[in-house]
Amino acid sequence: MEKARRGGDGVPRGPVLHIVVVGFHHKKGCQVEFSYPPLIPGDGHDSHTLPEEWKYLPFLALPDGAHNYQEDTVFFHLPPRNGNGATVFGISCYRQIEAKALKVRQADITRETVQKSVCVLSKLPLYGLLQAKLQLITHAYFEEKDFSQISILKELYEHMNSSLGGASLEGSQVYLGLSPRDLVLHFRHKVLILFKLILLEKKVLFYISPVNKLVGALMTVLSLFPDSSESDWETLDPSVLEDPNLKEREQLGSDQTNLFPKDSVPSESLPITVQPQANTGQVVLIPGLISGLEEDQYGMPLAIFTKGYLCLPYMALQQHHLLSDVTVRGFVAGATNILFRQQKHLSDAIVEVRLCVEEALIQIHDPELRKLLNPTTADLRFADYLVRHVTENRDDVFLDGTGWEGGDEWIRAQFAVYIHALLAATLQLDNEKILSDYGTTFVTAWKNTHNYRVWNSNKHPALAEINPNHPFQGQYSVSDMKLRFSHSVQNSERGKKIGNVMVTTSRNVVQTGKAVGQSVGGAFSSAKTAMSSWLSTFTTSTSQSLTEPPDEKP
Repeated sequence: MEKARRGGDGVPRGPVLHIVVVGFHHKKGCQVEFSYPPLIPGDGHDSHTLPEEWKYLPFLALPDGAHNYQEDTVFFHLPPRNGNGATVFGISCYRQIEAKALKVRQADITRETVQKSVCVLSKLPLYGLLQAKLQLITHAYFEEKDFSQISILKELYEHMNSSLGGASLEGSQVYLGLSPRDLVLHFRHKVLILFKLILLEKKVLFYISPVNKLVGALMTVLSLFPDSSESDWETLDPSVLEDPNLKEREQLGSDQTNLFPKDSVPSESLPITVQPQANTGQVVLIPGLISGLEEDQYGMPLAIFTKGYLCLPYMALQQHHLLSDVTVRGFVAGATNILFRQQKHLSDAIVEVRLCVEEALIQIHDPELRKLLNPTTADLRFADYLVRHVTENRDDVFLDGTGWEGGDEWIRAQFAVYIHALLAATLQLDNEKILSDYGTTFVTAWKNTHNYRVWNSNKHPALAEINPNHPFQGQYSVSDMKLRFSHSVQNSERGKKIGNVMVTTSRNVVQTGKAVGQSVGGAFSSAKTAMSSWLSTFTTSTSQSLTEPPDEKP
């Protein structure tokens, strides 16, 4: 097998840093059982010792509630080591096997089942690509029924580095396994609410089981942001949490952006967290004045995940304290432990997908934030446009640059059009009417965020060619009334109850019509048809409704 390329210092130049096996010990709990190369230079591959920066690795790789599933997959982020500022991306494949099935059973195996995860720690966020390879190897490793057979793991390390070592990071690789189509099917019009929550840099907690559904939904939402290749996400280094100069740097980076000359940026202004670099391709990139990111001609990517706004696809319970730390402005985080969900004061919104009933929920705690995110008529049209293209049977139409109409790349392209138009609208003079289509209060709140202020600190002349009007602006119509009513029904407990009553009434009318007889039955049949047509605009998606706290009593 071709060896991974190495530099003169012997350090591998491929994207994979380590292959790690984490197991559950009946007395010691989750622990690292194998690492190649060793996590700490000089240690043996079977050492349990962890670098201080990666002390949560075992709990991330072997997630809460893993025993409830035969297999699962986790995406997680680790902070940089040795202050090099680069996030480490973890992909973990978990499996369990009955102890009696093992050919070789170690003395410390005392339970009926053995639970282990095989992990890849990588410098590149090739989640889906690495997951596909890792699942095959994990399956083969378990099929050996002898966990001392580690040669296959060493070969995996060499193979991944040799096959991916010269590969450039491309969108098709980064987005492998992330499906906006599935996201739209679950969340429907609420996809845009998720998008806006992150634009506002709110504290968003995803609470979904199993973990593979959790991390898939979370990372798919983030993939909707233009040039968001996730190539340089950086989680907050725990050592920074006690940094007394953090607030001073935040003030320097956020409030005095116009004081920096374009040819130099003080080192203190570099972000604590670094967002994905834009896909280089044929696009001309320039360094962002304040964000430190490579921006395209429209100022993408937005500097959302910077200055203490965290991206944590999966969080272990042991990391719970991070969410309440004063240096964390906000986060997009995933969890499966119910304690995260119960402590609502830690988040602005909780996102759930109940797979048993295919129901997607967004619970926004603050009534003012709910009002601010209430979609405009133009936003509802945009969301309905996405839903119809995903759910309806259509002729296959292939578009250059965006792929199949209604496909994953096409959906991402629609969000790119939306955000570009929104940015262009904010630059217009006398733009109140234009901004009202996006939500005037939403835009006002967004202009106060760190990511918008950083974007606005630079000039983006290419936006002059972008139409600032909402892609779905237009006169109010009867179809808009149906969309609004459908949204209202889906968007509150009271609305859903009204919808259920109307469905029940429709059924009673039909039953009564049958009892009266043929002469009157025809009239009732016509009434049934009319009512069914009327109800169809909002009852078909009730099962995927957006649940919010019940209306407060006066």
